[in-house]
Amino acid sequence: MGRPSRALLSREAIAVAALAVVDEAGPDGLTMRALAERLGVKAASLYNHVAGKDELVDALAELVNAEIDLGPLGGADWRYGVAEYARSYRAAFLRHPHTIALLARRRVGAERQLLGYESLLACLGRAGFPPADAAEAAAALDYLVLGSALETFTAGFARPAEDYRPRYPALAGALTASAARGGGLDERGFELALRLLLDGLAARL
Repeated sequence: MGRPSRALLSREAIAVAALAVVDEAGPDGLTMRALAERLGVKAASLYNHVAGKDELVDALAELVNAEIDLGPLGGADWRYGVAEYARSYRAAFLRHPHTIALLARRRVGAERQLLGYESLLACLGRAGFPPADAAEAAAALDYLVLGSALETFTAGFARPAEDYRPRYPALAGALTASAARGGGLDERGFELALRLLLDGLAARL
């Protein structure tokens, strides 16, 4: 009797499984043992495809960054392109917020990460930004996107707005007015910050 068929391991399959582990268990949950259990293999077999956890995180970075749409950065309108890129960038990390802790303070080495920065900086360069200004803009955009994907402003205020009024009337008033405006405060806050950033960049031109 032949051995039961099993899909062969690959670097991509391992990365997909690793991303699922991080999404479910957080960054501390990503171990070679947990990954092997998820894939139904022995941990030692993973090392035929990835050298260790560092290479595994690079593969994971490749996957997450592949979800970011770089297409708008190739258009003629730099402001539209950067705005759409930023929204797609944020959406990718909102889907995978636990990966931020793994990637934010790590060297940029994944091909798709490097391509993202190349596309953004080339877009800003075509718009007329000097290289140093373009680098600062890219850094500012990183801070805005990753910070907004990592933190939710509204979830920090779990009580009804009126509960805050006796001691924090300005906070209560702001939360009440925001709720009356409709839509998500986190989304509106991000869009305001993005608009202000783009206005500031446009002024530098």
